[in-house]
Parts: sequence; structure tokens; C-alpha cells
Amino acid sequence: MILPVTVFGDPVLRKVASDIDKDYKGLQELIDNMFETMYNAEGVGLAAPQVGLSIRVFVVDATPIADEEPELKDFKKAFINPHIIEKDGEEVLMEEGCLSIPFIREEVKRKSRIRMKYFDENWVEHDEVFEGFTARILQHEYDHLDGILFVDYATPLKKRLLKSKLTAITKGKVQPSYRIKLPKI
Repeated sequence: MILPVTVFGDPVLRKVASDIDKDYKGLQELIDNMFETMYNAEGVGLAAPQVGLSIRVFVVDATPIADEEPELKDFKKAFINPHIIEKDGEEVLMEEGCLSIPFIREEVKRKSRIRMKYFDENWVEHDEVFEGFTARILQHEYDHLDGILFVDYATPLKKRLLKSKLTAITKGKVQPSYRIKLPKI
């Protein structure tokens, strides 16, 4: 089932999400719905707060950008209770966008290598190192679980320039190709 994407201004996007346990009701259905929602919106990642749930779950399928980034071929995973335990490598500046902040793109500096512990959808625990573009995608989705949005990395000047665009999103004055859920203001 395709879920509405929660957009900028909703408090759920600013909360630190909670870990869940194996008994979380409807988890597999939620993961399936998140993948379907992400595909419908033509995204490569989607975090639970983006569908209104403050839990530590996100999904990624970076296959669509494998032409440009070959290491992403067949990179499709669900991440449950992920925790980044190390970031290192060079800082790389690259443009990012977000389904919760439609029509806005900004450059963000991120470390080129991370180490993350997480569970997959079968509750198998992983401790993995990710590099390059994969590390970038995972850091972006992980930020959602900590209530951080990519626009938070913008300079104070850029933030002032973005303010009216962000307000327009909050008020529903944008119409992306996918269904959105506006904040109650």
C-alpha cells in the first residue's frame, strides 16, 4: 500500500526515533509499504518518520542510480534499529534532495565512510562498513531517525533563502507527483 509522505513542518520529522523489538506489530507489512511508497515517489531511500512513524526503520534501494554508481547495483535493504558507530574518511560535498522536502536540493558535506550496526528484516544483526555514495544515502536516511533534515546542514544564509520555499511546503503549496501528508498547523 502506498503511504502518504510526511512533509517539512511535521513534528514527527524532528523527533529522535525509538528502537523497536521483534514483536513490533505489522513490521514486515510496514517495510513492504515503505518500499512501495519509495518506488512510487521515485526515491532511493525512505525512513519511517517520513511516513509518520517515529521508529528506527528505513529502507533503501539504490539500484536506479547504479548506472552512475556501479557499486549500488542490487543494493536493496531494510535497516531496523540502525546505529552509526563510526564516521571517517574525507568529507565530500554533494547535492541532496528529500521526498519530505520536495523540489529543494542543497549541497551537503558528509563523511565518505561509515560503520553501522543494524538488524535486517529477518532480525539478523549486521555490523558493516559502507563507503562512497552508499555511505551518503545511509547517512541521509539515518539522519531522519535523529530528527535531522538535509537542509539543517545549509549555511545560515542558505537557510534564510530557503525559508519561503520551506514554508510553502508546510502549507501544501507544492504538488509533487506522489501523495503527501501536510503538518497540522
